[in-house]
Amino acid sequence: MLQQTQVATVKQRFYEPFLQQFPSLSKLAAAKEQEVMKAWEGLGYYRRARYLHKAAKQIGSDKLPDTLEALLALPGIGRNTAHAILAFGFEKPYPVMEANLKRVLCRYYGLVEPSETELWQKADQLLDKQYPFEYNQAMMDIGAMVCTVNSPSCLVCPLNQACVGKLDPAAYKVKKTSKKPPTKNRIIIVKQNSQHQIYLKQRDGEFLGGLWGFEQFEVADIDTLVYLGDVKQTYSHFALKAKVYKQYHEDAKKGYYSYQQASAMPLSKLDQKILSLVEKH
Repeated sequence: MLQQTQVATVKQRFYEPFLQQFPSLSKLAAAKEQEVMKAWEGLGYYRRARYLHKAAKQIGSDKLPDTLEALLALPGIGRNTAHAILAFGFEKPYPVMEANLKRVLCRYYGLVEPSETELWQKADQLLDKQYPFEYNQAMMDIGAMVCTVNSPSCLVCPLNQACVGKLDPAAYKVKKTSKKPPTKNRIIIVKQNSQHQIYLKQRDGEFLGGLWGFEQFEVADIDTLVYLGDVKQTYSHFALKAKVYKQYHEDAKKGYYSYQQASAMPLSKLDQKILSLVEKH
């Protein structure tokens, strides 16, 4: 949950409810995908939830693997996640890597634009293998509160004595190249039958896969449709702006759901906004 999502958001709204609903790996594995996606609704990056569900099924018990090879074989678990599980869950000697920690390593060793391989080598070199839990937590805390992007507190930093970058910390910020995401314009059509039920389709593929939603089109004949309003949503790699229309299908039944049924389905934030427009009309 903490990948791509802030701690405050996770703690307040998702972590405890998710554990209450799925208190063990076996409970998670036995759940329907739609239940997992609904519990994840609002966190975004829904691929994480699908991978988590698949991993629970693949493990087949309530015991999480405690080797790097076994963890990397699970869907959705990469090197950093595997290292974090081993260091924090099993107190095994593996370093973790996140944005703040990268900056600490770059300043400590005086690295300018290092490769991922070099960063991992330095992280392993500095690791306290006897106390990996405490070390990794301390390093992340230093990155978050001491070795900050701007105005780092070098005088009180426990790494000060051996740090190369303390003389010019601004030279080792690990700059991110940020590009303005492109905007996609879409037409979204809400199909409604004579019973006031609405049509929803479950998405497949990696992006928003497993969620239900309304149909989107780049172009469509809207002359006979009822305009409901505009919606927009920003994702990590693009922004979407859409005009929403309603279309009547007199006797259509398959794939149509009541408003209450639709509300209980796992929907993206965009589709939740559209559902609110439908309710108003």
